[in-house]
Amino acid sequence: MTTEPFWRSKRLQDMTPAEWESLCDGCGLCCLIRLEDEDTGEITPTRVACSLFDTHACRCTDYAARQVRVPDCIKLTPGNIRTLPWMPLSCAYRRLYEGKDLPVWHPLRTGDPASVHSSGASIRGQTISESELSDPDDAIDYMAPEWLIDRSGD
Repeated sequence: MTTEPFWRSKRLQDMTPAEWESLCDGCGLCCLIRLEDEDTGEITPTRVACSLFDTHACRCTDYAARQVRVPDCIKLTPGNIRTLPWMPLSCAYRRLYEGKDLPVWHPLRTGDPASVHSSGASIRGQTISESELSDPDDAIDYMAPEWLIDRSGD
């Protein structure tokens, strides 16, 4: 008898904090600054990352205090994932909420924390920090490539 992995056998709200955190694949896509079209409401990511994002490590430099240091940083929860349509299509939290499985390159499936990077699904080394912009409106000059917008994770 084989046991299903927790992400297939548990609902998001029933996961332990450790299980919940392990769903993050480390792609960094949720740390990108997004622009919203005032007319259509369409949200488009840029290649500009939060000031706490380390583009080489593809991680937050102060994850524990991120919401204190960056007040508009959103903490993902089972209760709010449905309200965040801007989350990347490849995001494990979003995929599980939508009834899909984790992508084949997800570290929980491969056992390799670097698989998200070797698959090309992360933004490691592809961003600039928002702290490097002289004017926040300059983020429009760093629109994300199409693969980043349309990638489903499959």
